[in-house]
Amino acid sequence: MVSFFQQFNPITQAFFATLFTWAMTALGATLVFATKTINQRLLDSMLGFAGGVMIAASYWSLLGPAIEMSENNAIGAWFPAAFGFLLGGVFLWGIDKILPHLHPNTPISEAEGIHPKERKRSTLLVLAITLHNIPEGLAVGIAFGALANGGTEASLAGALTLAIGIGIQNFPEGVAVSMPLRGEGMSRRKSFFYGQFSGMVEPVAAVIGAIAVSFIEPLLPYALSFAAGAMIFVVAEEVIPSSQEKGNKDLACISLMIGFTLMMILDVALG
Repeated sequence: MVSFFQQFNPITQAFFATLFTWAMTALGATLVFATKTINQRLLDSMLGFAGGVMIAASYWSLLGPAIEMSENNAIGAWFPAAFGFLLGGVFLWGIDKILPHLHPNTPISEAEGIHPKERKRSTLLVLAITLHNIPEGLAVGIAFGALANGGTEASLAGALTLAIGIGIQNFPEGVAVSMPLRGEGMSRRKSFFYGQFSGMVEPVAAVIGAIAVSFIEPLLPYALSFAAGAMIFVVAEEVIPSSQEKGNKDLACISLMIGFTLMMILDVALG
């Protein structure tokens, strides 16, 4: 796989990698063709697993490399990572307050953003998962964009590992959008369409991230940390609460630890 990607420039690599993550979202959405509902315990465990993958990826694939790149920083190796991380969280917090959206497993009365009750439930659910996918796409794009600044084969393997991890956790996100819509009576085709549509933003965000860091090398550690902060905000604000609000707290926690461990193993072994 590494040798295949080496023939392309980093921006194209990022685009292809996020086509995979988008495909995994679509794969999760295909479950609507098999069943109208999904076991709540299974859905909560999948969300917990996704949260664990995102947390592990935030450190091993993003914050860790950012700190290593900043070893000779005059202010301190910690500064780019700390500043970018907090900025990423603030950025997602701002979008969270503006973009109308609805978290999975919650009634429409708890929708967030500007004038959310003026939107359909289906639109709000799609926008919620789209909000997740912005930092995920940026993270993959930035990881590949770093290769334009002297990345090695190991760096490429690390970027691919991040894309694989994001793709794995996108599967339950596709389920989390499509299955509730199907359960409310929407047709299978429409439920699938909305479920996979939420992942379309990832290739766009990836290309933007890859272009930005490819041409502005000093931004790289800040950009990596920014993506990590945005991902952690999503995990803490939505993924973990959504996985536990139906009472399956222990199952969700164990699944989170399994997801974290799997992503850690992938990154250390392959990256």
